[in-house]
Amino acid sequence: MEGALPSIIAGLVDIPVIAVPTSVGYGANLKGLSTLLAMLNSCAEGISVVNIDNGYNAGYSANQINRLIVKCR
Repeated sequence: MEGALPSIIAGLVDIPVIAVPTSVGYGANLKGLSTLLAMLNSCAEGISVVNIDNGYNAGYSANQINRLIVKCR
């Protein structure tokens, strides 16, 4: 279920969504692998998926998006 959340959010908003799968979860999580694969198979536009528990790269991606916004103004 947590792997489907970025797809739902991306379908509702018109801004980029950064998806960070976590290694903890419920059910057959397989240390985040099932969540990662669910996020990678999303058909929604505007989703960037980083590696499992990789909040640093998620922050870096958000910074890059913010720099593009400032640069275009």
